Amino acid sequence: MSALSRQHIEQLVTGSHWDPLAILGPHTREQNGSPALVIRCFLPEADQATVLVPSPEQQAFPMSRIHESGLFEAVLPQAPHPARYRLRVTDHAGRVSERDDPYAFPPLLSDFDLHLFSEGTFFKAYETLGSHLRTIDGITGIHFVVWAPNAGRVSIVGDFNQWDGRRHPMTNRGATGLWELFIPGLSDGTLYKYEIRPRGQDAILLKADPYAMASELRPKTASVARDIVYQWHDQTWMESRRKRDPLQSPVAVYEVHLGSWMRVPEDHSRWLTYRELAEKLIPYVKDMGYSHLELMPVTEHPFDGSWGYQSTGYFAVTSRYGTPEDFMAFVDAAHQAGIGVLMDWAPAHFPDDSHGLSQFDGTHLYDHADPRLGYHPEWHSRIFNYGRVEVRTFLMNSALFWLDRYHIDGLRVDAVASMLYLDYGRNAGEWIPNQFGGHENLDAVLCLKDLNVLVHRDFPGAMMLAEESTSWAGVSRPTYTGGLGFTFKWNMGWMHDMLQYFSHDPIHRMYHQNQLTFGLLYAFNENFMLPLSHDEVVHGKGSLINKMPGDEWQQFANLRSLYGLMYAHPGKKMLFMGGEFAQRHEWNHDTSLDWHLLQYAYHKGVQDLVRDLNRLYQSEPALYAVDHDWQGFQWVDFHDAANSIIAFLRKGRDPKDQILCLCNFTPVPRYDYRIGAPREGFYSELLNTDASIYGGSNLGNGGGLHATSQPSHGFPFSLQLTLPPLSVVFLKARGM
Repeated sequence: MSALSRQHIEQLVTGSHWDPLAILGPHTREQNGSPALVIRCFLPEADQATVLVPSPEQQAFPMSRIHESGLFEAVLPQAPHPARYRLRVTDHAGRVSERDDPYAFPPLLSDFDLHLFSEGTFFKAYETLGSHLRTIDGITGIHFVVWAPNAGRVSIVGDFNQWDGRRHPMTNRGATGLWELFIPGLSDGTLYKYEIRPRGQDAILLKADPYAMASELRPKTASVARDIVYQWHDQTWMESRRKRDPLQSPVAVYEVHLGSWMRVPEDHSRWLTYRELAEKLIPYVKDMGYSHLELMPVTEHPFDGSWGYQSTGYFAVTSRYGTPEDFMAFVDAAHQAGIGVLMDWAPAHFPDDSHGLSQFDGTHLYDHADPRLGYHPEWHSRIFNYGRVEVRTFLMNSALFWLDRYHIDGLRVDAVASMLYLDYGRNAGEWIPNQFGGHENLDAVLCLKDLNVLVHRDFPGAMMLAEESTSWAGVSRPTYTGGLGFTFKWNMGWMHDMLQYFSHDPIHRMYHQNQLTFGLLYAFNENFMLPLSHDEVVHGKGSLINKMPGDEWQQFANLRSLYGLMYAHPGKKMLFMGGEFAQRHEWNHDTSLDWHLLQYAYHKGVQDLVRDLNRLYQSEPALYAVDHDWQGFQWVDFHDAANSIIAFLRKGRDPKDQILCLCNFTPVPRYDYRIGAPREGFYSELLNTDASIYGGSNLGNGGGLHATSQPSHGFPFSLQLTLPPLSVVFLKARGM
C-alpha cells in the first residue's frame, strides 16, 4: 500500500500539487527495517508500467496502479538508488514504449543562478530560462525554466503529452518564483506551452514561453524549442566594428519592413524568406550605398498590422520568413557585404494577447496592476513594470540576446518618450507622480541607463538609437554625465520641420525660413539621426513624393532637394524603403513596394540620386566626421529668405575636408548669385540634384567654377554662380 496520503494523490492526479518532485520519481523509505526505493510516475495513458534497472543485468520491477487516473508505484526492496532507470509503458492500445523518467533528474538550476536572477544581474538569463536542449548523464532532452511566482502549479504541455497539464508538472524553486523541469527524449522542434494554475484561482492559463527562441507561425501561438546552431562567417566585420566609432563614421540607414519590401507575385504574393531577402535585399542595399539596414521589428508578433511593435516573443525571431538560422544567415550575408544590421526593439509596452505576457501567472506580473501606471490608453497595451527586478532582467536580456546571438549591430528603441514620462498620453488625474512629485518614470530611466552601459561595455561599436520625441536632456549623452547613454537620438523636430517646410508652396516659403534654420539651434545638443521613417508615410499621411507641392516636375525636384538637404545637414541619415524611388502610394504592409515605377525616368532619377548621395556621403569626411559638434558646421548665409536660399559649410577634422552646400528651394533659377567662400581657387561641383540624370533641368556651373578675391558673407573670397531651381549643390575646392 502506498505511503502517500489521499490528499497528495488527489492533488497530483488533478494537477494541483505544489511540489511534484516530492512525490514523483525515486524516493528512499524504510521497509521492514531496511532501506528501499520507491519510484512513482503519473502515466494516464498507461495500462501497465515497469521500472527497468540496468545494473548489473537489466532487472524489471512491475509497477502497481495506486490511482485509477494513472498513478503508478514500484518498490525496489533493499536497493540502492540506481544511477539511472527507465520506464517501460504499455498504453491502452497495447503499444509498448520505453522512456526516461523526468523526475529521476534533480533540479539543474544552481544556487548561483537563483541568486543572480533574484538580484537582477543574470545578464545571460536567456542561456538558462526558456527551453534548452541539454544532455544530462548521457540523456538528451529539453530543460524548461519559467518565472511564475504567483502560480500554484506550472506544467509543460505539448504534442508529446497530448497537452495534458497533469503529465509534466514543474518543480518550484522557492522564493525566486522560478519553475524548472528536464524532460528527457524531447528534441529540437518540440511544440510547447506552459499551463499555469494561478494560486487561489480556479482559472487555468495556457501561455507561450516568454524566453522562447522560436514560435509557431501565426495564428498558432505555441513556442518551439530550438537548438540553434549556426556557423558564422562575419569575423572580419565583427572585429572591424569593435574598432569603429559610429559618431565619426558615415551612417546611412535604409529602413525596411521585411514583409512588404518585395513579395513573390507569382506565388500568391507570398513573403520573401530570410534567405531570399539575403539574395535580393542585401545586394540592393549595397548597390544603393547604404551603410546599414534597419529592420522594423522581427520579434514574434501575432498581428501583422502591428508591424511587430506589439510583440509577444522578445527572444523569438518571427517565423513568417523562416527559422532562426535563416535569419542568422541573413545577418551574416549583410556583414559579409559590409552592411550593418540594426533592429527595431519595442520595450515600451506589450499586448493583451491571452497567450502572451499579460496576466502571465494570473497577476500583473510584467506590468502594474494600477492602470494609471500599467495600461497605455493610446495604444491599448500594457506598460512594463521597470521597477521590478525580474522584468528589468527580462528586457535587458532581450536586448543583449539579439546583439549576442544574432550579431545585430544596434537597436532602435521604440517609443522611448512613453517610457520616460508617467503622464505620457494621459490627462490630469490619470497618472501617478513619482516619489518626488514629478512626471519622470525613474524606474524606466534607470533601466535604460543600465542597458546602454551594458551594451557599450560588452558590444563595442554597437549602436543604441532612441526614438525620443521630446526635449529630454542628454538622451545621447553618457550616463556618467547624467545622460541616458544612447548612441543616437532620432531628430523628430528636424523631420517635422522639414516635411512641413517642403509642404508649403515655394511662393510662401520665404515666410517659413525659420523652419530650415531652427534645427541648427539644437543640432549639437544630442548625437542626432535624421529620420524620414515609416511613420511619415502611413495612416493617411501619404507618401513623401505626394507631400511635395506643384506639378509633377516640381514634386520630384522638391523631393530631390529634400534628400540633398538631408545629406548636407549635420546628423546621420535614415530613409524608409520606397522613398528612394519616390513611391507614390502610401506604404501598405500587406503589399510589395511599387518596383514597376523604376521604368519611369523621374522615379529612376530619384533612385540614382539617393545612390549618388550615399556614395558622396561615404566618400567625404566633411559630411560625417564631425556631425555632432559646431566645429563641423558653419553658416555662410541663412538670411536670404526672400529667395528661400541657404548656404553653409560642412567640415571634417582635416582642414582640407570642407564642402560648400547651397540650397535653392524655389523653382526660380538664380543666375550670377554671389556667395562667400573660405578660399580661392577652383570649386568642383560634386553633386547637383538638378542634374538631368536625376530628372532635373540640368542647370549648373559646368562641373565647377573659380572663386575670386571679392569678399562676401564675411569670407575673403566668393563665388558667382548659377543656383538651379529647387536644388541642392555640393561644391569642393580643388586640392581639398
